[in-house]
Amino acid sequence: MLHFLQQLFRRRDDAVATWQPAGAPTPEQTRQHQAWITECVYQNWLGPYYKAYHLRKGGAGGQRGLRVELLREEGRQGGLFFYDDSIGPGNFQHLFQLLGERITALGYYRACHDRRQRSHEQHQEITFKQLFKPNPTDCTECGRCDQRYGLITLDLVDMNGQPFFIRLSTNPVQEPHFTAPKPFEVLLRAVFDEPAADAVTRKKVKAYYAS
Repeated sequence: MLHFLQQLFRRRDDAVATWQPAGAPTPEQTRQHQAWITECVYQNWLGPYYKAYHLRKGGAGGQRGLRVELLREEGRQGGLFFYDDSIGPGNFQHLFQLLGERITALGYYRACHDRRQRSHEQHQEITFKQLFKPNPTDCTECGRCDQRYGLITLDLVDMNGQPFFIRLSTNPVQEPHFTAPKPFEVLLRAVFDEPAADAVTRKKVKAYYAS
């Protein structure tokens, strides 16, 4: 799987495509998303993904439950939160949108929301990318610009018409007039840490499975 992911993200001349604006949701999509939030359907996955991340980080990740892989690159860290058939494409799309909304609530603004489609020999890949930058505010203690967690990228990757994974990553700004970034794990807790879904909430998964 790791080899496949490396091949997926390797730049290839025959796979180059242009990023385009993703476009705004329709009024009906917005209505459904708000209903999904009001009914707390996200509690079916945020907590389990949060637990799976820490299990993987501690070397105890197994075959059961939701799958998460750690993203460790020079200057960037994050996680890949893989799609599971029990979630459904509709719920996964709502989850992607919710994560972006929770990031903006932490003092960020969305700098871009783009879409790119690439054709490879054996698959077609569509990536939806959201880039978030911290609002320009100064730290009250040191006077430097508060970068919070640094730049945040949130991606949704579809493969052959099906969701593949959501990728959340941070890229700290390495400049002296910025504050030191908070750890990625603190961002993860702020966005993902949720109580487990109760029996009523678990039954709502089917209503948004394909929406």
